[in-house]
Amino acid sequence: MKHLTLAAAMALLSAPAFADGHASGDAAAGEEQFNRQCVACHVVVNDAGETLAGRNARTGPNLYNLTGRGIAMHPDFAYGDALVEVGQMDGMTWSEENFVAYVQDPTGWLRETLDNRRARGKMAYQVRAEEDALNLYAYLATFAAE
Repeated sequence: MKHLTLAAAMALLSAPAFADGHASGDAAAGEEQFNRQCVACHVVVNDAGETLAGRNARTGPNLYNLTGRGIAMHPDFAYGDALVEVGQMDGMTWSEENFVAYVQDPTGWLRETLDNRRARGKMAYQVRAEEDALNLYAYLATFAAE
């Protein structure tokens, strides 16, 4: 798992940086990825109740305003214990680095972050390519609350 974290960190350092805080991935490619892989479990619904992306999925939490939000902080969702524990750690947010590492190996990321070999995540799906994870984050960043 340390290799995964190191690889994610290296990729982030080599990715283009944006002074205005935008994600480094391709939002259009992330939208395609979301529509192929994420809609089965996730939806993006704004505060007014409008569905912005996805269908009526309820397996995973609403991903509206995810970027920069505290981990396991969306109301009305029953997160797993390990993710809640991570969310209670100081400064833990859905940064690009945390998101990319988590979606590529949810349980592995939780175990490493908590230093607990028994930690388990509820999300079974893994995004295979780091580029896809970066693109997903960029797409979700387009749904940040104004």
